[in-house]
Amino acid sequence: MEITLETVVFYFLAVFISVCSILTVTTRHMVRSATYLLFTLFGTAGIYFLLGYTFLGSVQIMVYAGGIVVLYVFSILLTSGEGDRTTKLKRSKLLAGLGATVGGAIIVVFITLKHKFLVTTDLVPLEINIKTIGHSMLSSDKFGYLLPFEAVSILLLACIVGGLVIARKRQIQLIMIGDTYQHRVDTECYGYQLRSVQPFPFP
Repeated sequence: MEITLETVVFYFLAVFISVCSILTVTTRHMVRSATYLLFTLFGTAGIYFLLGYTFLGSVQIMVYAGGIVVLYVFSILLTSGEGDRTTKLKRSKLLAGLGATVGGAIIVVFITLKHKFLVTTDLVPLEINIKTIGHSMLSSDKFGYLLPFEAVSILLLACIVGGLVIARKRQIQLIMIGDTYQHRVDTECYGYQLRSVQPFPFP
């Protein structure tokens, strides 16, 4: 098997995506988890560019890496603090997750070994023209995507409204500690409260 530059880049991206995916679901810091997810999406975009699908790779970076991850970070910072950690998993949930991971890995290895991959040479990627994609997305014909496009817009609007409702539950109270004023932030989120007392520059 001849080792080419594309092969080296593919294996590097595969290892990079696998490591970042594992760190995304194993870290207890939510902001770090969103950061690892960002790296995973960048690696996936690299796979698309390697295959010659420039439009799909650009959409992956602009929409998912540039939009969805930013939405996740804002949601995390609105509902919790930057240094908050997730609760430790119970042993039953941990074993269930490990079992699902091992089962999925066995299925992937089985399909990879049983499938007969065809060796191709000088394969030119068949990428659809961007103009055709734009007409299909904003078309109201039978095979158009105008209705799903508007449905996703309404869904994102509902997510924004939900984030604002959660953010408004944060209450700031001024309390007197000694000779200085402090403010207490009480945040109610998903049935539990997070309390923190921080200095407040009040004369």
